Amino acid sequence: MLTENVVLDAMRHIIDPDLGRDIVSLGFIKNLRIEAGNVSFTVELTTPACPVKEQFKTACQAAVAQLPGVQSVKVEMSAMAPKSKPGSQINTLDSVDAVIAVSSCKGGVGKSTVASFLARAMQREGLQVGLLDVDIYGPSLPTLMRMPRPEVFMQNERIQPVVVDGLKTMSLGYLMGDKPAVMRGPMVSNYTMQILRQTDWGTLDYLIIDLPPGTGDIQLTLVQQAALDGAVIVTTPQALSLVDVARGIQMFESVNVPVLGIVDNMAYFICDNCDKKHFIFGNSTHTLQERFGLEVLAQLPILSGVQDAADKNAGNDIPAFAQMADQLHRQVGMRRIEGDQRPVVTAEKGRIHIQWPDETESRIANKALRASCQCALCVDEFTGEPLLKIESIPEDIQVEAIQPLGNYAVGINWSDGHSSGIFSWKHLRKVAGLPE
Repeated sequence: MLTENVVLDAMRHIIDPDLGRDIVSLGFIKNLRIEAGNVSFTVELTTPACPVKEQFKTACQAAVAQLPGVQSVKVEMSAMAPKSKPGSQINTLDSVDAVIAVSSCKGGVGKSTVASFLARAMQREGLQVGLLDVDIYGPSLPTLMRMPRPEVFMQNERIQPVVVDGLKTMSLGYLMGDKPAVMRGPMVSNYTMQILRQTDWGTLDYLIIDLPPGTGDIQLTLVQQAALDGAVIVTTPQALSLVDVARGIQMFESVNVPVLGIVDNMAYFICDNCDKKHFIFGNSTHTLQERFGLEVLAQLPILSGVQDAADKNAGNDIPAFAQMADQLHRQVGMRRIEGDQRPVVTAEKGRIHIQWPDETESRIANKALRASCQCALCVDEFTGEPLLKIESIPEDIQVEAIQPLGNYAVGINWSDGHSSGIFSWKHLRKVAGLPE
């Protein structure tokens, strides 16, 4: 007999590749109806930009169609509703599915370029994308979009975005031109929120926000008010940049914004004669993943001419941008469906205690964990050799604070004054002698 359970059981073999579970137990199947052999249902994904959407649809149709008694199968695809945005007098974010911040705590790492080319890569996927530049003191969007002084106007009390080859954009630089922004913190925050909330974004799959470098007023105001779905941190393979990555992660986590991944920009160059990748600053991909427990969304080369994003096809010849967009879709989807599955880390006398989600327990001595720190102050970026001398660690070193960092790591403040260490779950399992 064709029943609801029979139909659901037929699709339990369809596994979400990112979440590692079947779509039925994940609750993706909605509005299931069976009428005289005609089966219809909705597959509700985590995000409308899910990269395996069509594969899911085809697999569901095939699985249900082969059941005895089924005459037709109708599958509709939908996505979870976006997070509610905090209220304001005028809020144009209600029709934006996902808001993503692109950040760096150090200037000059190519953050604005990455944000612009990421937006273009998403646009080429057929998504509706907006790009907002809130770097008031050094806006880059007018230059990247070849729009030094476009006409900006308001309609029905809403700022109309500047559309550049199908991409909706906005920047204070459009209004100011080459004039410097001479204003203090509170005024800067007010301008930021006005541009964000009063720009008529319309219906968007993604709004990409290009943050200014640092962790100051603008960043905190925006991440607290915009209900961000996550942040991407752009860095370069240099010790100073990697130290700032840790600060950025801690800033976002302190206001409950998940860091979705890291972009390793200007990581290498390809020789004209040998087509070989030359990592002149060292290959830091493994270092980034090991140290911060985050996915490296893309490793971008040093390229000439990557400063013009005015055309929809900008970056189309660089596969890394499409890969970055795909990885970002997956990270957004995983964060929306995952519950709080992080291990519980607590401090005990002379050690930390870890309760893992599978009920396994670990205890690690404070000195051993402190000695394993992989931050740029404790390990040489280029050689991998330890800079921290074990004999310099006090025998009675204590944990003063533990800060959970999303579902990927914890930050620990030690009694010797060290606070830049980020310990990923993978790293903690390794130190505890557990399989990764």
